[in-house]
Amino acid sequence: MSNTFEVINPVNGKHVRTYSTMNKDKMWQAVEDSHKTYLEWRKTSFGHRSRLMKRAAELLRERSDRYGRMITEEVGKTLKSAKAEVEKCAWVCDYYADNAQEMLSEEHMETDAAESFITYNPLGVVLAVMPWNFPFWQVFRFAAPALMAGNTGLLKHASNVPESALAIEEVFRDAGFPPDAFRSLLINTTWVSELLEHKFVVAATLTGSGPAGSAVASKAGKMLKKTVLELGGSDPYIVLEDADIAAAAATCVTSRLINGGQSCIAAKRFIVVEEVQEDFTEKFIAGMKEAVMDDPMIDGVTLGPMAREDLRDELHDQVERSVRQGAKLVLGGEVPDRSGAWYPPTVLTGVRPGMTAFDEELFGPVAAIITAKDEDDAIAMANNSSFGLGAAVFTGDNERGRRIAAEELEAGCCFVNELVTSDPRLPFGGIKTSGYGRELAHTGIREFTNIKTVYVR
Repeated sequence: MSNTFEVINPVNGKHVRTYSTMNKDKMWQAVEDSHKTYLEWRKTSFGHRSRLMKRAAELLRERSDRYGRMITEEVGKTLKSAKAEVEKCAWVCDYYADNAQEMLSEEHMETDAAESFITYNPLGVVLAVMPWNFPFWQVFRFAAPALMAGNTGLLKHASNVPESALAIEEVFRDAGFPPDAFRSLLINTTWVSELLEHKFVVAATLTGSGPAGSAVASKAGKMLKKTVLELGGSDPYIVLEDADIAAAAATCVTSRLINGGQSCIAAKRFIVVEEVQEDFTEKFIAGMKEAVMDDPMIDGVTLGPMAREDLRDELHDQVERSVRQGAKLVLGGEVPDRSGAWYPPTVLTGVRPGMTAFDEELFGPVAAIITAKDEDDAIAMANNSSFGLGAAVFTGDNERGRRIAAEELEAGCCFVNELVTSDPRLPFGGIKTSGYGRELAHTGIREFTNIKTVYVR
């Protein structure tokens, strides 16, 4: 068990800084302090919370360059996208500062009572177990609604982003929140199970892999504690014969390479009807070739390294297995001879169910192109997955696309003629092994509340 967290720059594989882990005594004290703060925080007004959350948004915008450089150094995403991530966090803070009170206001219902209504009361200390790929956004989309609802939060962040974890705590502290309203715990992953046993930790949220989600859900379930899980995805993008192929290919390239391909909702399986498969594939490959892979701090670079070399090696192994299974490698697929966690834009064609590239999540800049006979076949292959996070369909007929997205695709977020993205105004989450529960919008802020019925004779 490691007693330190190491920041390794994925651009060159060099060590940057070392952080000591928190010992258990300090961890338990943080839980106690968070609970004590909750007992007072839950009594504060929405107006008070809103003012502090607005200040947090201001600080994020003021510090977007500093925090963006920190994120780029830790995980290798381009500086442009890292700064945009910080600014998106400011958006979610503003959104809940402006809307939380209305979202959690009493709802009066007509019954036989003199008065009957629903209230949304905070639960207490919520534990967040978060990943490295969006080290600020994943946290803020939990923290902003949770704090506005009157809860307090404890963060167990990924071990390769300790600076992001501490910076997020810094934002809330500097904005004027009570010191223990939000705490980052630099602890070993093995201690999460013990945290879930603590009586003051009343719920948990996790964004990450299926095995991690299963472990947290199993432990929390044994303790009868609420969980929200946002897990992996192998998002299918269907391209129909009446789509604008050039526009569809450009959007698909953007989605596949966003965040270096390391996003749960990045497009991964491109299911194209055979009538336009050749045209789409040609344009898609041309778009992937245009990616500029270089130092992510440089303006104009569109693809940095992956976050860690071990993750790059796992992805390369998936590519090699897919080729052995019959997929055709038409672009990329070779590990560059340079230091760091680099992997080029890669395209596999002829991918079919049963192949690694079809069945598993490809968490990096690798695209799997799959040929379908027609619309029904495309939908069947899109749904032929254990995952169900996001999906998209491209068609020249919006009504056709609307029907497929609303009625046919098995996913929590379905888009028409656009890449799948998260938006504070819309619920976000998945089904099947992509998790359960929802983040963002009014549904997200209510996840960690007691939805209480009050009946007055």
